Amino acid sequence: MPLVYLALGANLGDRDQTIRTALARLDAHEHIDVQRVSRLRETDPVGYEDQPRFLNGVARLQTSLEPRDLLTVLLDLERDLGRTRHGPRFGPRTIDLDILLYDSREIDEPGLEIPHPRMAERAFVLEPLAELDPALEVPGRGPVQALLAALQ
Repeated sequence: MPLVYLALGANLGDRDQTIRTALARLDAHEHIDVQRVSRLRETDPVGYEDQPRFLNGVARLQTSLEPRDLLTVLLDLERDLGRTRHGPRFGPRTIDLDILLYDSREIDEPGLEIPHPRMAERAFVLEPLAELDPALEVPGRGPVQALLAALQ
């Protein structure tokens, strides 16, 4: 089954519990196996700064779902956990689940870009990725360790 890395984030409500609920529901899905989760980190908001701090991490999972089907599952789960898409871009949210990597595939379709287009700019994504797999390679971008070093 394909190996997938997901970004996890929340900055409204009980952030830790919402992320843990999302992970439990993903793991309960018949086509998803959550294998490992990085530690969760307090991070400052990016883009739209007038909002609470985030709790961020990364999960590694395997799935038999195709990328578009996995995205549908994630969007439905976000909605079920109270995420709305009103307000400013990069604004506050109860939960944010993004596909970072899906095996070594590169996808550029409307509404779905893998690897995630901004992951190389965000230490709060690269640090937990490196925690889960220090030798991880990001297709078309290089080793996660080199991407992280370029930010420091």
